[in-house]
Amino acid sequence: MSTAVVVGSGPNGLAAAVHLARHGVEVQVLEAGDTIGGGTRSAELTVPGLLHDECSAIHPMGAGSPYLRTLDLGRYGLSWRWPDIDCAHPLDSGEAGLLHRSVDTTAAGLGEDGPRWRRMFGGLTDGFDDLAADLMRPITNLPRHPLKLMSFGPRALLPATALARWWRTDKGRALFGGVAAHTYYRLDRPATSAVGLMITAAGHRYGWPVAAGGSQSIANALAAMLTDLGGTISTGTRVRSCRDIPPADIVLLDLAPSVALDILGDRLPSRVARAYRRYRHGPAAFKVDFAIEGGVPWANPDCGRAGTVHLGGGFDEIADVERAVAAGRMPTRPFVLIGQQYLADPGRSNGSLHPLYAYAHVPHGYTGDATEAVVAQVERFAPGFRDRIVATVSSGPARLAASNPNYVGGDIIGGANTETQVVLRPRIALDPYGTGIPGTYLCSASTPPGAGAHGMSGYNAAQAALRYLRRQG
Repeated sequence: MSTAVVVGSGPNGLAAAVHLARHGVEVQVLEAGDTIGGGTRSAELTVPGLLHDECSAIHPMGAGSPYLRTLDLGRYGLSWRWPDIDCAHPLDSGEAGLLHRSVDTTAAGLGEDGPRWRRMFGGLTDGFDDLAADLMRPITNLPRHPLKLMSFGPRALLPATALARWWRTDKGRALFGGVAAHTYYRLDRPATSAVGLMITAAGHRYGWPVAAGGSQSIANALAAMLTDLGGTISTGTRVRSCRDIPPADIVLLDLAPSVALDILGDRLPSRVARAYRRYRHGPAAFKVDFAIEGGVPWANPDCGRAGTVHLGGGFDEIADVERAVAAGRMPTRPFVLIGQQYLADPGRSNGSLHPLYAYAHVPHGYTGDATEAVVAQVERFAPGFRDRIVATVSSGPARLAASNPNYVGGDIIGGANTETQVVLRPRIALDPYGTGIPGTYLCSASTPPGAGAHGMSGYNAAQAALRYLRRQG
């Protein structure tokens, strides 16, 4: 029987391990932390009885993952929960753009932009599964649905600032801009429309759900399936060098390129080592977890029904702020993402006390305290919010990086979505998962297709590893 070691138990590492085990490989997962999950961990961070997601929280790409959908994870305890409204984007006028799972319902709330929203996202939503099957593989693969890619490509390659001109109303432009800001890069650069288009289409196809019992449930379900398949997981096992990795036919690393470089050292070919050293990390997150009495007093009541709320004002304000953050300047009013997971999953709350998830986009390696900036942005759209706060826990870039070495400089998405890295990461190569060391692969969010609890980077890397085993066999 072939053997494999997977270093790291984030959703990609676990997805890779499951795929290998399903193909008869004996798999051992090594996790440095005391708990599995990587970016899908959940814990009581503020007060007892309130469950917070530590990083990844809302999962349109997880529910729509071409690989995870092939697994019967419901059998292992994974259950998706949906809020009444997927996402809201309030404006200072009191209006809010509302993203519903239904394209038609979303369009109906956007006035004169409704027909334009329907034309932009109707076809993308209907063809999302085929499109995702191509886009969530390495770019070097021959597309299975070339016509759909030809339709998507011209729009995806546009800067978000250019595509935003398609909409005429402040609500329509802001709603798209808030989703596009998930690219974590300045919105006036080519290809920054791609993430906004895909996440929106995924939401219209599958919604923006949360995992019942916290994002930890995704990792727990994958781990339970792996165990059923005969795989093992060891926590509290830090890998600092190749000497810490048990002998195996293949090794997969759910790690950032710089962390892999430290471990693999001189074994890496010089060209790969140079590429890993040059790999660019993007802006950081500044996360704030709140315990809130009675929920957030949103000025627009529809925001109180939305699982996700984007706080950034109009599109132009968002674009200006993201440009400043990418340039290393901390804005007074950062873009803030709010997660109200308890609306769909009430078991995370304790009576009228609710967990509130928030993070701001801040410069890479930011060393200041953005807590007040986050509170002020919420207060801007929810007057009286401060009076509802019972407890606060803040995690800046340094603390995030200490909790997970893959979050280099506070970058929680595994690398900057520059024009090149958005599709060619971590290096330009026919096999982006290969490290140049026979049988050793990267499988983290720093490989295609990038960030998200979809497991596709792990699946793709495992496929590459299985091809290697067949060649050896």
